Amino acid sequence: MAQGFGAKSTTDDVLSGVDLSGKRILVTGVSAGLGVETARALVAHGAQVIGAARNLAKARAVMAPVEAAARASGGSYELIELDLGSLASVRACADILMAQARLFDLIIANAGMMTAAHEVTCDGFEAQFGTNHLGHFLLINRLAPLVSPGGRVVSLASSSHYVSDIDLDDPNFEKPPYDPMTAYGRSKTANMLFAVEFDRRHRDRGVRATSVHPGGIKTGFQQHMRPGEFDEVIVQMNEELAAEGMPMFEFKSIPQGAATSVWAGVVAPAEMVGGRYCEDCHVSEFNDGLINAVIGGVRRYALDPERAKRLWTISEDLVGERF
Repeated sequence: MAQGFGAKSTTDDVLSGVDLSGKRILVTGVSAGLGVETARALVAHGAQVIGAARNLAKARAVMAPVEAAARASGGSYELIELDLGSLASVRACADILMAQARLFDLIIANAGMMTAAHEVTCDGFEAQFGTNHLGHFLLINRLAPLVSPGGRVVSLASSSHYVSDIDLDDPNFEKPPYDPMTAYGRSKTANMLFAVEFDRRHRDRGVRATSVHPGGIKTGFQQHMRPGEFDEVIVQMNEELAAEGMPMFEFKSIPQGAATSVWAGVVAPAEMVGGRYCEDCHVSEFNDGLINAVIGGVRRYALDPERAKRLWTISEDLVGERF
């Protein structure tokens, strides 16, 4: 079941014939795009999905297809408030779920943000690092006791990890000059290193973690870039691809973009994806050359176990908790 899928596979393709009845799954960032489609696909196959969102009104406004899928399949869908840019909100969400004491078979850390300016969270962290990495770091570690043996954690990363490794001496990007795309790349590398270390810490009890790249998708994410910046990025990528004799970049649909998350979460063998980075419904190989990231592959630094351990300790210091 783990073979035969690729860049054009959709969530319905990879979940064809898969019964998720009785599976309990947490998906963050369910107010738009990939999060909504991920929840819909899982619910359509009988899963009990808890969708976390910062703006519950926005999430409720787009939940109709997920509810319809739940009615048709016998699955279920409910929402919970979660602002990953606030450690207090993260703790409140985790406390509610811990009090329910119901196990999870899968957590998909789908939520994320991109900004065109230097912003900080309410706790004073650089916004992209604080939201994309630290918020999920705190949430998933607090919920770790609820992830059942055989369960998984999927951390959404990006080919943007090619832009920059995480600066372990300045993870909060306090040294100028600030560059938003570099900060975003750092946060995505952090998402990947988190999965590496979480997998190492929990695999002996049968819980595995992986990171995934959904692919290039036109969602509301690009609204945070300066006008014209996204088009400039696409032009540059296509120029580099042409220089390598490669085909032009193609956008994915949202169902295609969400496919790798559900593939890595419930279809691929755990030992195949644990501690690895996945894209286009397969495990990526290392690509440390200068070739454009769109071609695929993963930078070695983003899966480095020693850097993952160091980032873990730094993250514990920043959130003020040990795990």
